[in-house]
Amino acid sequence: MILCVLGGWQSLENYFNYFTEIEEHFQRRRGSGLLLSTLDWALIETWKDSGIALEAVLRGIDSTFDRHDARPSKTRKVNGLAFCSQEVLAAAEEMKEAAVGAASTPAAGRQTGLEGEQITEFLAKNSAAIGAAQLPPSARSAADEAARALGELVGVAGQMPLEDLERRLTVLEEKLFAALLAATSNDELLAVRTEADRDIAPYRRQMSAAQIDQLQRQYVRKRLLERYNVPRLSLFYM
Repeated sequence: MILCVLGGWQSLENYFNYFTEIEEHFQRRRGSGLLLSTLDWALIETWKDSGIALEAVLRGIDSTFDRHDARPSKTRKVNGLAFCSQEVLAAAEEMKEAAVGAASTPAAGRQTGLEGEQITEFLAKNSAAIGAAQLPPSARSAADEAARALGELVGVAGQMPLEDLERRLTVLEEKLFAALLAATSNDELLAVRTEADRDIAPYRRQMSAAQIDQLQRQYVRKRLLERYNVPRLSLFYM
């Protein structure tokens, strides 16, 4: 997967609407209120996790629709973000090449984009949601640990650099997801994986094996967290 630096950890200040911006831009270009699918959201997560800049995603969406609109025959609509995947990766590569040699500016822990009150409310809400979630007994310990850690972060998040806070949240979510994965039966996981494979099938020719594997994993993660009503902890989901 192509990596494209988002301008250091300042990206957390400027891109905390990453998902919303992509959803709204895609809907504007398509000219309808088509709701994004589970596959679409999983794909956005793979872009975010790979460090692909919001601007690169928006450029890729525009390029896809521009090419589609220029065709004399438009019998096939752009019905999902996966149609934009190659253009997004191309835009990310172009931005990465353009940034070579450019000086980087440390974020220095500034939080001008994410307000402290917003962050603490987000942490407190997620702590309560995880504490109230109906989970398998074997995952309860990990959930209680995550809820407690989020509660502790509420009081200190405003003084922490965003990159440190985001790393802590990522670790908490990884541990919680691992517990949920272990607590889910093989049959249930097989059903989700089969669903993922079916949804990805129309786009396989547009993706590399590594991209498909990453997308499958994100799809399963999203489905399991939704099933147990466990929120996403990253600041990107504020």
